[in-house]
Order: sequence, then structure tokens, then C-alpha cells
Amino acid sequence: MQQRHKLTAQKRTVLGKSVKKLRREGMLPANVYGKGLESTAIQVNTKEFETVFKEAGETGLVDLQVENETHPVLIKNLQLKYPLRTPLHVDFYQVNLKEKVKTMVPLELIGEAKAVTEQIGTLIQPLSEIEVEALPTDLPEKIEVTIEHLAAIDEQITVGDLKVPGEVTVLTDPGQVVVKIAELAAPEPEPVAEEVPTEGEEGAPAEAVEGEKAEGGDLPGGSASPGKAGKQEGEGEKEEKSAKEEK
Repeated sequence: MQQRHKLTAQKRTVLGKSVKKLRREGMLPANVYGKGLESTAIQVNTKEFETVFKEAGETGLVDLQVENETHPVLIKNLQLKYPLRTPLHVDFYQVNLKEKVKTMVPLELIGEAKAVTEQIGTLIQPLSEIEVEALPTDLPEKIEVTIEHLAAIDEQITVGDLKVPGEVTVLTDPGQVVVKIAELAAPEPEPVAEEVPTEGEEGAPAEAVEGEKAEGGDLPGGSASPGKAGKQEGEGEKEEKSAKEEK
């Protein structure tokens, strides 16, 4: 039989946005409800609640005492403020100890996979909790999953492989994967540094290219290049010789 936890609460008259004052005073606003019980606004000491929740989670049975009445409850719908995970509000669900209830139970990995220690592969965990059905007093606070035997790529443990107490019915699909060995991630290639082109190579600055073109082509101001000037001088000599022959 699982451990029964105890928590004291008081009926709450502070509602709405005014509950901020309660939190500053170290009190956590809450509600208790269940079959045959109308939802009632209550408040609990925040530090006492955190201690109980750390041990009971959402599957541990809690005896919640409100004034002169004791309610067997499960902790539900805990609201937290991030990043410090400060409790803001919580619900307590009253259960009938003779009726089965459905709830989520966390999975706890035991050991370290051989494939991981030998750097053969990496462990992935697609599932961290499963849904079960049982009497409130039979609900496990967690289900242990031994993973030490996983030694090769693609080896896995499914929901159907889990060992749960006989009085607990697993409702999650037995084919769902809990943990699996996957291939090691390939290292990312190192970035290649780009080479900066030097003067005269392809991709050199436009000014350098234009300068080279000006050297071998037309000179600035429309002047002919040295090659063209030599050609014009040769033509002038021929015309002068022809004129002398005519004389």
C-alpha cells in the first residue's frame, strides 16, 4: 500500500485578483472538488504544499484536512510561474477509495545504457509518463525503467515491455516507444575560410581592371593608342613618297 501524505487547508474567502496578496503571505490558492463534493475554494501553506508534492506528485494519495473534514485527494492541475517554477494555484481531486481512477504516472530511467557508455549510440526518450487505471491506494508514484541492457542501435523499450503491479492497468498504447538507441549525431564540418583575391586575379577590384584596360586600349581624352599612332605615321610617309614621284 502506498504512503499516505497529510496536508492542512483552510477555506478561502479571498478570490479573483486579490489572491496575489495571499501568495505574498506565503499561502497558495487552491480548490478541492470531486464526486459528491461541490468545488470549494481553499488555501494551503505554500512551503508545506511543496514538501508534500515533492513526495506525492500527482499519483500519491493525500489526506487533505479542511477544518474538521478529511478528504482523500490527488493533486491536479498545478499552475507554475516560470522561470522559478513558483506555485500559483492547484486543484485537489477527491477520490472514492473503492473506485478506480485514471491518471498519468511518470517513468523513471534506471542505470545507463551500454550503447551510451561505449559511445555506440545516443539514448532518446519519446515518452516520460503513461496513463494507468487503479484504485487510489494502488496507484504507483512512478514506474521504473531499467535501460542498462540497451547495447546496439535501434534497440528499444516499449510500453508493453514495462513491469507494472498486477493491480494496475496500463491504458497507454503498448506499442509506443519509451526509450530507444539512436545513431550518434555526425560532427558538423568546419567552415572553410574564403580566400581574398589579390590584384590581377579574377575578382580583383574594378579600378585595377579598368586601369589595365586603359594601358592597352584608347588613352584618356580620346587620344589614339601608341599602336594606332604608329600606323598613321606609316600612311603619311607613303603619301609623301607618292607626291614626290608625281613631281
